[in-house]
Amino acid sequence: MALLTCKNLSVGYGGTAVQQNLSFSVNAGDYLCIVGENGAGKSTLMKTLLGLTPPLSGEIETGDGLRRTEIGYLPQQTVVQRDFPASVREIVRSGCQNRCGLRPFYNKEEKKLAEDNMARMGVSHLAGRCYRELSGGQQQRVLLARALCATGKLLLLDEPVAGLDPKVTEEMYQLIQQLNREGVTIIMISHDVRAAARYASHILHIGRPCLFASREDYMASETGKFFLAREGGGGNA
Repeated sequence: MALLTCKNLSVGYGGTAVQQNLSFSVNAGDYLCIVGENGAGKSTLMKTLLGLTPPLSGEIETGDGLRRTEIGYLPQQTVVQRDFPASVREIVRSGCQNRCGLRPFYNKEEKKLAEDNMARMGVSHLAGRCYRELSGGQQQRVLLARALCATGKLLLLDEPVAGLDPKVTEEMYQLIQQLNREGVTIIMISHDVRAAARYASHILHIGRPCLFASREDYMASETGKFFLAREGGGGNA
């Protein structure tokens, strides 16, 4: 059963659509990359999937027991967020807030989950450090650990490598791929079509034209060939 299904979905702001009639599904274990031109509505679509922005029309259905509160989210960071004066441990634990309900504190299991996810992301040694003192790559690892505290099922990542240098970018891609291999379903916005063609199982290209396809079918399509050639790569894994 699909974790997430969109049927004839139109997204936008103030009643004005930036994308219309999107239909696609994401199954458990998929790695979906959302690509397209700047301004095509990629971030708007992700916010709509999260319930942060209402759809203009169409349906979003969750399945396989997935609840909206079980979706982990790594948004694009603002300058203010990068300068947040909290410890790494506090940031990661805050991913457990939906698990707490009305409790004003984290229980033993939630604290252990945070410690486990810090270890998983390789940031345990930074637990007591102030978040704003970290490098961009370290901050993204911390935010991934936080997102994993919210879910073990589905992660939504909005440009997770934006602003990172090439070496750290590749490390981040490898980390996300490993999470996917461990069973976490990934939906990721990317400006890098070559990376999408290398790592994703499926690609949703939004814009004109709009195309949802497996990685192989996308690479064989006219849309895929055009954008991969424009970026100067064939996207081979």
